[in-house]
Amino acid sequence: MTSPVTIIIIIITSVISVPAFQQRKLFDRMKFNAYDAHHSKQLYRFFSYGLIHAGWIHLFINMFVLYSFGEIVEVSFRYLFAGKGIFYYLLMYCGAIIISILPAYGKHRNDVFYSAVGASGAVSAIVFSSIILYPTGKMILLLVPIPLPAPLFGLLYVIYSAYMAKRGKDNIGHDAHLWGAIFGLVFTIALRPQLVVEFLEKVF
Repeated sequence: MTSPVTIIIIIITSVISVPAFQQRKLFDRMKFNAYDAHHSKQLYRFFSYGLIHAGWIHLFINMFVLYSFGEIVEVSFRYLFAGKGIFYYLLMYCGAIIISILPAYGKHRNDVFYSAVGASGAVSAIVFSSIILYPTGKMILLLVPIPLPAPLFGLLYVIYSAYMAKRGKDNIGHDAHLWGAIFGLVFTIALRPQLVVEFLEKVF
């Protein structure tokens, strides 16, 4: 199995992210600043922020997770949707970048200090797409290093992200994680509704 598109996404994101670590002007120009996106109509920020990261660890985690789950989704899409598989895969990834930041935009469009970076929303979409495609898989939470059934992992992830987004006490985009995950799940099911039946048969 090969996943060339996933590898290309990782390369492009890394090539753009690494220089932005040191070039503040580039970082500021690409980050999602809700105020500038709204008041200066800099709509490109709804996508460009997903190509840069806050640091090496942030970049590594997102790209490692993307590499780990992207192959499952990319290969599955190519199998299920033939010639349209790669287009749907890219559409989901790019769409998740935009969709996952919309809640933050709604909350912070008048806050000049709010900014966000990273592909976490898109990566969450890939992970949750893999859950509906391969529900018998196992996943590991960072805080609980025990393999969990993929559906249980997904449920815990959603509960945690929703809770942390409501609290809003840290500097992590839990809203993006949550809505990226939901988008990936809904997008995949919309493409192939019978996946719900297959999911239930395999899980129950």
